[in-house]
Amino acid sequence: ADCRLISCGGDEKRVDSRTIYVGHRPCPDTEAFIPSKFCDNRIVSSKYTVWNFLPKNLFEQFRRIANFYFLIIFLVQVSELSSFIICNTEKDLQALPATIECEQPQPDLYKFVGRMHIYKPEQEPAVRSLGPENLLLKGATLKNTKKIYGVAVYTGMETKMALNYQGKSQKRSAVEKSINAFLLVYLCILISKAVVCTTLKYVWQSKEGQDEPWYNQKTQKEKDTNMYLKMFTDFLSFMVLFNFIIPVSMYVTVEMQKFLGSFFITWDKDFFDPEIQEGALVNTSDLNEELGQVEYVFTDKTGTLTQNNMEFIECCIDGFQYKHRDTRCELDGFTVTDEPEKEELFLRALCLCHTVQVKEAGSEEVLTDQVDGIDGMQPQPEEERGFIASSPDEIALVRGAMEYGFTFLGLESKSMKIKNRENNIEEYKLLHVLNFDPVRRRMSVIVQTKSGETLLFCKGADSSIFPRVKPEEVDRIRMHVERNATEGYRTLCVAYKQLSAEEYAVADTGLREARLTLQDREQKLMAMYNQVETGMSLIGATAVEDRLQEEAAETMEALQGAGMKVWVLTGDKMETAKSTCYACRLFQRGTELLELTVRTLEDGRLKLSFLSCRSWSTANQDYGFIIDGATLSLMMNPPREADASQYRSLFLQICQNCTAVLCCRMAPLQKAQIVKMVKNSKGSPITLSIGDGANDVSMILEAHVGIGIKGKEGRQAVRNSDYAIPKLKHLKKLLLAHGHLYYVRIAHLVQYFFYKNLCFILPQFLYQFFCGYSQQPLYDAAYLTMYNICFTSMPILAYSLLEQHISMEILLDNAALYREIANNAMLRWRPFLYWTVLGIFQGLLFFFGVRFLFSNPALQDNGQVFGNWSYGTIVFTVLVFTVTLKLALDTRHWTWINHFVIWGSLAFYVFFSFFWGGIIWPFLKQQRLYFVFANMLSSVSAWLVIIILILLSLLPEILLVVLRKPRGPHSRQVYLFLPFPF
Repeated sequence: ADCRLISCGGDEKRVDSRTIYVGHRPCPDTEAFIPSKFCDNRIVSSKYTVWNFLPKNLFEQFRRIANFYFLIIFLVQVSELSSFIICNTEKDLQALPATIECEQPQPDLYKFVGRMHIYKPEQEPAVRSLGPENLLLKGATLKNTKKIYGVAVYTGMETKMALNYQGKSQKRSAVEKSINAFLLVYLCILISKAVVCTTLKYVWQSKEGQDEPWYNQKTQKEKDTNMYLKMFTDFLSFMVLFNFIIPVSMYVTVEMQKFLGSFFITWDKDFFDPEIQEGALVNTSDLNEELGQVEYVFTDKTGTLTQNNMEFIECCIDGFQYKHRDTRCELDGFTVTDEPEKEELFLRALCLCHTVQVKEAGSEEVLTDQVDGIDGMQPQPEEERGFIASSPDEIALVRGAMEYGFTFLGLESKSMKIKNRENNIEEYKLLHVLNFDPVRRRMSVIVQTKSGETLLFCKGADSSIFPRVKPEEVDRIRMHVERNATEGYRTLCVAYKQLSAEEYAVADTGLREARLTLQDREQKLMAMYNQVETGMSLIGATAVEDRLQEEAAETMEALQGAGMKVWVLTGDKMETAKSTCYACRLFQRGTELLELTVRTLEDGRLKLSFLSCRSWSTANQDYGFIIDGATLSLMMNPPREADASQYRSLFLQICQNCTAVLCCRMAPLQKAQIVKMVKNSKGSPITLSIGDGANDVSMILEAHVGIGIKGKEGRQAVRNSDYAIPKLKHLKKLLLAHGHLYYVRIAHLVQYFFYKNLCFILPQFLYQFFCGYSQQPLYDAAYLTMYNICFTSMPILAYSLLEQHISMEILLDNAALYREIANNAMLRWRPFLYWTVLGIFQGLLFFFGVRFLFSNPALQDNGQVFGNWSYGTIVFTVLVFTVTLKLALDTRHWTWINHFVIWGSLAFYVFFSFFWGGIIWPFLKQQRLYFVFANMLSSVSAWLVIIILILLSLLPEILLVVLRKPRGPHSRQVYLFLPFPF
């Protein structure tokens, strides 16, 4: 096909359209030729290319401040390729001279406007209307035919699915951002320490006799060295001496904790689904803690909240209720004479007013119903027929008619066949289909009987049908519809109208003309639909139940009880989605719904509708908010660009005051836009998106945490998600139990690492005041290296993997406990300050407590005194035992692993100290700790000081736990378990 733009006169402006020439038909002389500049059929969906891999990857790595810092310290002391798909169209189309005019590429999946001109020799060109039903999207499946012939109108990155693709971005958790902030604080502390020591060193050396004492004369080279260069060298030396305050090993431990901790999700037997024989899947372990911080949940409806499996429950015909396998019963006080003609008319309407296709099965294929590419779970008996439909409720209605003896046999060449109760075949010619749209909220068909009668059958929501029928007919049906709606069923009303030859001729001409226009096609069709669908007669109503996912309502209640706001983002019709929200208890019967859709907009003034909604949202009332995709487009792209930010602000303000939000008729990219808008709103709330289909991928990638459901719509959502679960019900435990525990564990890990390294390096800093700022280390090099690697690393790793400060059963039963750790409560500045003050207090106690011991002139039995390495060893011993026992006090869930690593780490420190100082190592030039540890433990004074300092260091923590009072309804439980106050 050759693609060209055309510009021609006439009543239509087609500057925003394109023309595709089929069959190599030459461009007419009357049309201006513009060389085509359309993209090829290559689709790039990867994050990296061969050119940007290095800079992008380095940028992602150095977004972590610690990585840049470690690079600097190292200098002081010494992919993925682009993946694309090329689809080569087979040139096997028969010679067909034709042109296709259609709109330029746009991301809306539910909109396509075009027309096709077919040229025949010596004949006027035949014109055919093209709409969304003629457009095959990426991933479409052929169901009722083996092959088709088509023309590519959009290619490559101009296809609708490519325009809706949301590129992958590096997701960073709130914990990682907190680590960066804390790291900056400790980096400032490190620089301050180095500056103070460097300054005081030169102040001290400026005194007479201090710079060059008699026992340490300077060499000529030292005397000739530039003073400022020497000051800078000393500054770097202090930076290296104190750099252990930055916990390098913390990043290794955090990565190990995330990687190993993710296995607990995959190992959880509660996540195993026997139906698909699979459990949960973790695609990324970097976001485990984000599961405990979710504030907004964005969920798809079909296949996520529901099973997408509707069941026909009952119907009402002329005031009488009918249930399958039951006899007709009188209802609502009406006494209507038996009219089998009306019953059969109602059932014929159910068999004809739809877009269902009969599924043809092979010799060995079992017939099942399919909705949007989803096979039904229950195979149908062989005598029943399988159906294909875009909406599950249409299949339910057709099957409901079968229960009462009317069977839809299929559509062949515009001929619809049904089998009536007497097993006779009735044939109707399908003249027009008036498709469903969210504004009309109804759909109709115009058919012609064999006798030549023209009938219009219409079905839709009660609010759209009742105004178009006789009032006396409405009274018979209204009570039945309201009762079914209260019971949570999806209700539809059915009406019909007999068209005269003149009425049909006018309708036929108007509909054909409207469908061939490229500009304002929807408005013209809407006008014709409304003109035809008037003066109808109401026949009856139906009640259909859309089965929810197992424990869907309980899961939604638990999430709302945990303080999360749940938004339903769906491409379905508003009525279907609203019914599901009621069934899931997102909308309660007392909830007042604020509806902002194209149908409710008056004169297109979006701002007035927003302001009116805003005034309602301030009242003391539970509200639910409903918006559709078309209105969202108006809000995101208003006529005046200056109004965009105001609309978004009002929109978010309304939504934040509502208990639940429903966004219907959403394109995939619009779902991602909603998530992005909330994610970037004030406070930067943590968002989670959950879905099961390819149309959910964009919002899954956009949210902080993406969850894929292992459903029936393929595995694209699972492959692009961060976590995958078999059923929606598993989301409750994933967030309330696993997410809660992951966050508490890693938050404690981060705070503990900064605390223990501050305790470690503060005595080193204080020691410089007593050694002439000579960069003399307080600890032996082996202790400096082993402190974070061996002596204190395993206990905190075991804690961060196994700790359960509250059991999972309590967390699942009390969803409100999730709120106690919301908004990154354990990594705020208040708890960080608490840990920092505790580290400073204990560091000061370690250093000056041991210094008080050394004020005694004789510390050993032989009258000898300890040296500087003994001093540092005593401080280090108190340090290791204190920080390890502090973690033991914080541990609430003891296992044999905790006991092994805590007491084993202390025993290993004692063994290593004896071993390291008890042997003369031939590879060491000098052995500073030779028998130092053994001599230290031979002193009773050293033993006494070590024990007293450990007890004094832990005493404030013990008193704080005993004396502090719990606050809030659930804080007593949290107070009993959490290791420190918020």
